[in-house]
This record gives sequence, structure tokens and C-alpha cells, in this order.
Amino acid sequence: MNVHIGLNVKDLEESKVFYQKLFSVAPAKEKDGYVKFLTTEPNLNLTLTKVEDVQGNNINHLGVQVISKEEVLMHKARLEKEGFFAREEMNTTCCYAIQDKFWVTDPDGNEWEYFYTKQNVDKKDNSSCCVTVN
Repeated sequence: MNVHIGLNVKDLEESKVFYQKLFSVAPAKEKDGYVKFLTTEPNLNLTLTKVEDVQGNNINHLGVQVISKEEVLMHKARLEKEGFFAREEMNTTCCYAIQDKFWVTDPDGNEWEYFYTKQNVDKKDNSSCCVTVN
């Protein structure tokens, strides 16, 4: 099973490069105004569609859950080598869990987190929980 996400983007080429680096995979399909990525880590079908204007953002954030803090740090180091700014949040309480994570932002302002859930908790921390900073 794959998750499918379809994103509207203003600059198809810039977004294509971002997602190529984010997932370390080349596009599976490219057509006029359209790019598709198929990844296995995570299982994802991501499509980018060029539009004239991207207004508003109904997505709070997107994320990739990994199995260890070491994997979080590996992806962070990989993406920093690609030139991304990765905003780190270690040992943070977010979305009813204690997590280690970092964030990167795509060209249209969508935030992606790579995260590891260390422990579930009963209380939500509204000061840091799933708050995106653009």
C-alpha cells in the first residue's frame, strides 16, 4: 500500500529538485506541468502539478515517521549536505508523544518533518505541537 499526496506547485522545476533531494529518488514520470515520484522509503506516490498560483495552505504539515533517533539524524545530515536548512526539535512533546524530529520546507511553504516517536503521552503541548513556521 502507498500513500498518495497530490500537491499544487508554482515552480515545477524547483519543486522537482526539492523532492528529488528530499526522498533521494528521481521522478518516475514527467509530463507537461506534472511530475510523479514513487518511493519505497516511505511508500509514497507523490504528484506535483504546476498551477499559476498557490494560495493558502490547508495542510498543517507532512511527515515521514522513522524507527529510531539515529535514522532521524541520518536523514537530517543527508538533507543538510543537499543544502537544506533543517530545523531540529529533539526530545519535544508534540501530538501526544515525545519525539525527536527535524523540519524542512518545500518551495511552496509546505513543511515536512522526519520524526521518531519515543513515547506516547496523555497531554498535548500546544507550544510546540505540530506548529509550522514559515
